[in-house]
Amino acid sequence: MRTSLVLVAALALGACGSGPPTLSVDKGYIRLAAVPSRPAVAYFTIHGGTADTTLIAVSSEVSIKNELHQSMQSGGMEAMKPLGDVPIPAGSTVTFAPGGKHLMMFDMNPGIKPGRAVTLTFTFANNQRILFDAPTIAAGAPPPAP
Repeated sequence: MRTSLVLVAALALGACGSGPPTLSVDKGYIRLAAVPSRPAVAYFTIHGGTADTTLIAVSSEVSIKNELHQSMQSGGMEAMKPLGDVPIPAGSTVTFAPGGKHLMMFDMNPGIKPGRAVTLTFTFANNQRILFDAPTIAAGAPPPAP
């Protein structure tokens, strides 16, 4: 009987530390362009919630146009293509990182300087929106520490 009580208590304590997954965004930042007329690029990680959803847009008040892109190799050359919607399976982690998926931010406000946070609005097919304040870094700067 005592073994059963210890097992039940251990299971209950283990369940306290972890709840259901929550749709969320973290580890984001924006790399400003070296030339102000060129697009900036944003990277981030999306964590899926309890149900599948789809990322349908990422917007910002400091850029005129934003597009989700995928970098790839094509005939030994670097290339990228626009992505449509991005599936976010339940409980998954979808990473937007250099050399892979990323957000291109066109016609950025030239007043945005490294160190300033820029709010990105993530819009999902399940009608959920997430606001994320992404720090900005200069073109050659290392990514911010996680």
